Order: sequence, then structure tokens, then C-alpha cells
Amino acid sequence: MTSSRLSERLASGRRRPESGRRWVRVVMAVLATIGLIDTGSIVLKEWGLLKDLSCANTGLFGCNGCDKVLNSAWGQLFGQPLALYGWLAYGAVLVLALGPLVLSGEARLRLARISGWGLFLISTAMAVFSLVLIGVMVVALKACCPFCILSAVLSLSLFVLSLLAGDLEDPAQTIFLGVITAMAVAVLGLGWAASTGQPPAAQSTGKIPDPVLSQSSPAKLALAEHLSATGAVIYTAWWCPHCHEQQELFGRQAAARLNVIECASDGRNSQTALCEKKKIQGFPSWEINGRIDSGVKPLKDLAALSGYTGPRDF
Repeated sequence: MTSSRLSERLASGRRRPESGRRWVRVVMAVLATIGLIDTGSIVLKEWGLLKDLSCANTGLFGCNGCDKVLNSAWGQLFGQPLALYGWLAYGAVLVLALGPLVLSGEARLRLARISGWGLFLISTAMAVFSLVLIGVMVVALKACCPFCILSAVLSLSLFVLSLLAGDLEDPAQTIFLGVITAMAVAVLGLGWAASTGQPPAAQSTGKIPDPVLSQSSPAKLALAEHLSATGAVIYTAWWCPHCHEQQELFGRQAAARLNVIECASDGRNSQTALCEKKKIQGFPSWEINGRIDSGVKPLKDLAALSGYTGPRDF
């Protein structure tokens, strides 16, 4: 009896018009692909593998605040670009959308239902978190990034399409799971946004230098890693413009990998005693192979002083 009912349900599923499902899934796959390109470009830029990514001349949404948004405290999560997690989410949507289209028969029907729930829950989470990020961008940063807005539009579109795919047959369960997912993501997202947005003084004591905004190339990253691995140290003070200039030469990603010693007594994580012991008199000062030399150094000079043998297209 049970097997006959299952056969009837599968047969009725086959009789259902699937043209709608197919085109919805295809559209979702296309939007997910656009999302992969959008977020992937940001990730490559943050990793220093893509140099030219600016929204200043795109004209999209009338925005030109990409650097301010992407270089903010909210642009990172667990030490990686936030866009990386968006890229993974779009990848999951692409796989779930196309999966049932390459199968046939009962396997297709079963996978369509399972992937339908996956698409719905993932797109719900993406849509809610995108709204949190848009709020941060507008309220906290007061900036506008077209890549971020595009990702939000894609996420909301995927959510709507997941409802139109026709694979969610229980409205009550759909509403229940959708509300639970949305609430969980909203609470976690708002908590993360609020804690990340705390003033630096609330997270740690001491003054900090201006943020480094330039991007790092692979060669700059390799040089910074070499300097750190060989024990090279740069002595700085948070108020020192030349120290900031030196780190801008490396770029944000590479500068974060340097061994930086804060010498100002009112700076964050100050090591004034060590600076006095080393008799640091000017900023920035480099200590390379036991020798201390002050002043802003061209990256090629630092490479020569430290014995760096990697790529030098700084």
C-alpha cells in the first residue's frame, strides 16, 4: 500500500508542469553566477591578486565609496574578506539550482525537493544578512558601494525565486522555517555589526594610527612575509605620518603581516621600554639583521637589505 502511494505521488509529480521550475532554477543559476563574479572580484582584490577594482567611474547606483566600505572593520570576518563567505553562499546556490536539472526520473524529483529547501533557507539567510550590511553601509559608514548593493539585490531576488520554484509544498512549514532562519540570521548579524562597530577605545586602550587604504600586490605580500619570517621589525608611533607612508607602500594586506612595534607611550599595545632599550630616535625605524636604520625605505631597498629573492614588481 505504501509503495503504491509513493508511486502515485511520483507519478503526479511527473505530470506536474516543470517548465516553471526549470526556468526559475536557470534564472537562479544565472544570478548566482553573477554573484560569484561580484564577490569573487572583491575577494581577489582583498587578497592583492586584482589591482584595478574601483567603483569611482562605474556610475552604478551613483556610488563611489567602495574603498571606505570594503576597507572598514565590517569588511573582514575571521581574518578573511567578508565577500569570501558571500562567494561560498552563491556557489552553494549555483550547485543546488542546477543539481536537479542534470538528473531525471525519481532521483530528480527527490533532489528537487531537497535542493528546494536548501535554496530557500540559504537565500533567506543571504537576503536578511544583506539587509544588515546595507544598514551598516548607510547608517554607520555613510557610504555607498555598488558591488555591495548588487549583492543585496541578487540575494533578495534569489529569495523571491526560491519561493517560485515550486518545490516547497507545505506553506506552514515554509513560513515556520523561513521565520526561524530570518530571526537567527538577523540576531547574529546585528550582534556582529554592533560589536564590530564599537570604537577602538572600547575594544582596547591606546590610540591607533590611521588605517592603511592602499592594496597589496602579490610581490608586496611576499616581501612582508619574508621580513616577518626573518625577524625584521619596524618601530613606529601612531601619530607619525612617515610611518603611515611606509605602510601605505606595502598596502593594507601586506602591512598587516609586518612585525610592527608601537613606541608612543599613549599608543595601543605600546612597547615604549623596548623602543628605549633599542635607542629608537626616529620613526619609522627598521631593524633588519640586527641593524637599525630610520626613515621611510623603498620596498626595493628593504628587499636588498633583508636578502629577499622573490618577485620584485612592487
